[in-house]
Amino acid sequence: MATESKLKRGSVYWVNLDPTQGSEIKKVRPCVLVGAAPLNQARRTVLVVPLSRAGVAKPPITVRVRCMDQEVRAVCDQIRAIDKTRLSAWIEEMSKEDLESISKALKQVLALS
Repeated sequence: MATESKLKRGSVYWVNLDPTQGSEIKKVRPCVLVGAAPLNQARRTVLVVPLSRAGVAKPPITVRVRCMDQEVRAVCDQIRAIDKTRLSAWIEEMSKEDLESISKALKQVLALS
């Protein structure tokens, strides 16, 4: 499981998203934490947005970001709460610019602005 110090907004982890149902994004993949750090540390769950190399960016549903020195897509309509036990290895911290792109997309997807 992840160390509490790395459970901050923008941290990218390998996450096992299985089992899934229907059209939910699946398998082990990188995911970025999008919840506030105090909540990530206090709760047994964290909010994540999965990352994928497949497809073309279609904002706000999917936005281009960088992870592991590659261009990937943040799949913002697949935001989900996961138990911390699904987190495996920490990968990296997402850039502030990419995290801002995800934040803007989430506001649109969730109709917050």
